[in-house]
Amino acid sequence: MTSNSIVHTIPKARNLTVKELNEYDHILVMFSGGKDSVACHLNLLQLGVDQSKIELWHHDIDGREGERLFDWAITRDYCQKYAEAFNVPIYFSWLEGGFEREMTRNNQKKSRTWFEVPNDDGDVYLHSAGGTRGKEATRMKFPQIGADLSTRWCSAYLKIDVATAAIINQERFQNTKTLVITGERGEESANRARYEMFEPDRSDNRNGKRVVRIVDHWRPIRDWKEGRVWAIMAEYKVNPHPAYRLGFGRCSCLFCIFGNADQFETARFISPLQGAKLAELEDKFSEFHGKRVTMKRKDSLHDLYAKGQVYEATKQNPKLVQLANSETFDEPIILNNWTLPNGAYSESCGPT
Repeated sequence: MTSNSIVHTIPKARNLTVKELNEYDHILVMFSGGKDSVACHLNLLQLGVDQSKIELWHHDIDGREGERLFDWAITRDYCQKYAEAFNVPIYFSWLEGGFEREMTRNNQKKSRTWFEVPNDDGDVYLHSAGGTRGKEATRMKFPQIGADLSTRWCSAYLKIDVATAAIINQERFQNTKTLVITGERGEESANRARYEMFEPDRSDNRNGKRVVRIVDHWRPIRDWKEGRVWAIMAEYKVNPHPAYRLGFGRCSCLFCIFGNADQFETARFISPLQGAKLAELEDKFSEFHGKRVTMKRKDSLHDLYAKGQVYEATKQNPKLVQLANSETFDEPIILNNWTLPNGAYSESCGPT
């Protein structure tokens, strides 16, 4: 597609038709492995979208340069195996140093972004962008719960900015029309219920003089209830991420800042080394700032662990805990006999 053939207008549609979807050159599904991102992909298949246009994009929250602190160990391979099962390409990206490097920044610039790029031969190469400009800054603290992404910076720095950088720095998105899909649902919070279903993406540059890049952002399941999400997974018999079978209502970070006491204690039970390291960092941040600096505003992680109870589904499934701590997902993605996981309709402790 040449720049002369691109329509420089923002469609008014809220729900897109198959015809409108197939007009895009690239359809990028931001894919965490959680039920909502799975539903976004399955919805495209159900609608009959041209599958050759679809890509899954997964952001490694902890990066690949240090130790694992927040991510589930199994998530990356679960996403890879899902992509293989549905014969759809998946590309990985991350902020160098991940969550730990960003929250322990001390008079340092934001690190560079790494992302996988396909070529015409079908091979995948690793590229990077950024890491040289910007001001030096200090965090030495965890992100905090809030609708403002400058406060809840983990979402902005480790997901949204990573995707934006990966799109902007790939020539294949120039002079083309791209759709970014994310799985926010209004049922999760009043703030998410107000999100636009369709709008220009942050990487959009449709009116650029030197580089033209049309990138729209669609939230197709914003108005879906949880039951509809599980229904489409049941229809395609998709094996849910182990988090749901262990009793978690959401599949985000293992130690998600939105989690309650039971979720944190269950996470510590699953991965005690991660839980101990995060508590040590909390003490380190408090010492650095000369005041109490915690992940949760009211409780330290030590207190939170003490208040919580491990989910029964976790205690009763040692083999599933072992799988969750593995880096190899050795179960089938498509199940012969699909059942609702233990975490369905349970406490989600989701976004504000």
